[in-house]
Amino acid sequence: MNWKTAALNRLVGEAAVWVRVHATQGSVPRGPGTHMLVFARGEAGTIGGGHLEFQALAHARRLLAGELVTTHLRQVLGPSLGQCCGGVVELTLERVDADDVARLRTLLMPPRTPLALFGGGHVGRAIVNTLAPLPFAVRWIDSRDEIFPDDVPDEVDCEHSNPVQAAVADLAPGSRVLIMSFSHAEDLDIVVACLKRLRTQDDLPFVGLIGSQTKWATFRHRLEDRGFTAEEIARITCPIGVPGISGKEPEVIAVAVAAQLLQSL
Repeated sequence: MNWKTAALNRLVGEAAVWVRVHATQGSVPRGPGTHMLVFARGEAGTIGGGHLEFQALAHARRLLAGELVTTHLRQVLGPSLGQCCGGVVELTLERVDADDVARLRTLLMPPRTPLALFGGGHVGRAIVNTLAPLPFAVRWIDSRDEIFPDDVPDEVDCEHSNPVQAAVADLAPGSRVLIMSFSHAEDLDIVVACLKRLRTQDDLPFVGLIGSQTKWATFRHRLEDRGFTAEEIARITCPIGVPGISGKEPEVIAVAVAAQLLQSL
């Protein structure tokens, strides 16, 4: 469960102050639109940390306790706050409770970018857990029965598809695609389905295939044999993950792939 969902669930039974970065000037930790919810005990989210956030928390709790009515706070991030950013942050503060949950859910949780992950193995599981709090709506697809774990994050939809590549046809437009099934044959079938969809609809901005340079060289030859051009084949990213991260542990791969996907937004 990500922090926004948890905080909104808590708000049903407990009032809070909604702190927003309204405007900024110069160098600041977080930009306009950044949010946090401050409860009498504890908070969810962050507006950038440091003394700026310390002052915001104190102000919010005084507002929550009825000691203040001021709903705007302007902070200059200079020596007086012990932060050398040098910019200016303008905050708005609003007391909220259960009546505001529906409105805040709309404001705090905008639509996520669709992402299809083919493959329920160890790397797939690590990627799903890494992507759960990020702005992606994950559709996790595998051809095998009972492959998905019991503790799948709430934001992830699991789907059994046999043949697995059949799921490509009804992916949401704009989907990012990650391919890491249990077999190279399935991987190839999914890549072919994605390339055919790109040829007709051109609506999959990122298609990534897990594998080594050797695997990709073999795949390129097989895709050429199936009539795909060099320009079409170049639409597939393989290997996946931001360059410079050499670890092969599932969690390390997951971080590298998540960073690459964020670059695609």
